[in-house]
Amino acid sequence: MRKIWVGITLATIVSFAESGRSPVIGAERTRNLRGLDYAPMLMEYHMQTVGEGHHFFTYPRRDTAFHKDFAKNNSNAMAYFKSEESSSHKFAIAVSPVLGIDYKSSSALGDTIWPAFDGGLFIRGFADSLDFDLDARIYSEGHAAKKPKSYDHEVFDVQSKERGDGGIDYVSFARYRAHFALNYSWMRLQLARDVLHWGPGYYNNLSLNQFALPYNMLTLDLTFGPLRIFSAYADLRVNSWSYSKDNLNDRNLYAHRYELALSRFTFGISEIQILYNENKPWLFVPIAPLFIEKGNYTERVNNGAIAFDMNVQLFKSARLYGEFFLDDMESPYAVYQNRYSNNRWAAMLGMQVAHDAEVKGKMIQFGTIAEIARVEPFAYCHYDTAQAQIAHLGLPLGNPNGPNSLAVDWTLYGQLYWSPSAKFFLGLHNKWLWKGVDYGSDINDPYKTVRKRFIHKAPLQYTISPSVSYIGRYASFEIDMTFGDERAFFVRTTFHW
Repeated sequence: MRKIWVGITLATIVSFAESGRSPVIGAERTRNLRGLDYAPMLMEYHMQTVGEGHHFFTYPRRDTAFHKDFAKNNSNAMAYFKSEESSSHKFAIAVSPVLGIDYKSSSALGDTIWPAFDGGLFIRGFADSLDFDLDARIYSEGHAAKKPKSYDHEVFDVQSKERGDGGIDYVSFARYRAHFALNYSWMRLQLARDVLHWGPGYYNNLSLNQFALPYNMLTLDLTFGPLRIFSAYADLRVNSWSYSKDNLNDRNLYAHRYELALSRFTFGISEIQILYNENKPWLFVPIAPLFIEKGNYTERVNNGAIAFDMNVQLFKSARLYGEFFLDDMESPYAVYQNRYSNNRWAAMLGMQVAHDAEVKGKMIQFGTIAEIARVEPFAYCHYDTAQAQIAHLGLPLGNPNGPNSLAVDWTLYGQLYWSPSAKFFLGLHNKWLWKGVDYGSDINDPYKTVRKRFIHKAPLQYTISPSVSYIGRYASFEIDMTFGDERAFFVRTTFHW
């Protein structure tokens, strides 16, 4: 009886504390467009570890409670409209202003960003079987560096008083993410600007990873009981600088994920294909096997890969998971020998332990997650520097450490629900990274068949990152610090009505 009560209490607290949520459960926003919640994807994986039912690891995925709980979660928004109860056409819309104030300092960026402001609107709602959301912000930043770099790796404009742009030196830009979807009982067709995150890993997923930069996409999500089939098309940028003439060329992503989720075991297959200056809509069809279809197109302008992953839940308190990614191979035996660069692959193993408890009427969620990932040289690369790399704006779509890397991530975390509208989060992230320095370590290194050297003479980069945040109904405050071979300090306050 006590366990049932704790579960009901947790569900109630979560629903109140996460007011104003999106119609999808999706990737974390670690670079920009931060909301009130601090680590929603990490806590989503926490719930996957301790929860019942089918465990799917395909994101963004529909939040099935969005429609049902919309009034409870959004009626206090700045603007709220809904249909009459007697109306045959059901709709509701909520509009909330968002204001953020940041301080950012990073040794990797070589810059201190202050003051930094962002402001905009978060709009969400539904109309019958349609749901949507838009988070749009305008940013203004002051940079200490003489030649500012983009903190989030996307395009920005530098205004200079010497050029008469506005009397002061500052950086300005705008960002948004959005979802617009039509739902059926077993289908969701969606247009979105977001990031795909496929597989049971949190930090180191190998095919499509939440720490890539956002892109525009069309997705089709089909669910038949324990079977999920997800098909996606995405429009990618070729060069890391959006204004580059390289981006007059097209880089198109097609991806499929097939996922079977049994009671305690999930098995997934992810396949992707990148086309450069070609576009084949047939590849969006869920039954078209991309790894086979790849041979029907010119090798110089297409790049494909396939990944296999699995997740095992143990005693509703832990899960073991892994992923194997195959970019290319000469033969299975050549992959086993692992000598030459035409055998490009990656592997990841991880474990998460999680527990929910109730102490003096307050809910506590705590746990730990650890992963190790190995990415071979030239993985995600292609023949030329700006063609069919598995990348967007110069960063990998998959493992964020890129080719020729070995990474170990280990995090301890805890979340305390202080009241129905307030919670605290504490985290401690350790990272050990060996990033190769040989040819084939950069995603823009043109592919060549050579004898490869995995992280040969690569220095160890160790960082430890404590974080703390307070999340309320209308405001949040967070601090991130990084010490070790890189140093960073990040403070943010967010207001949301």
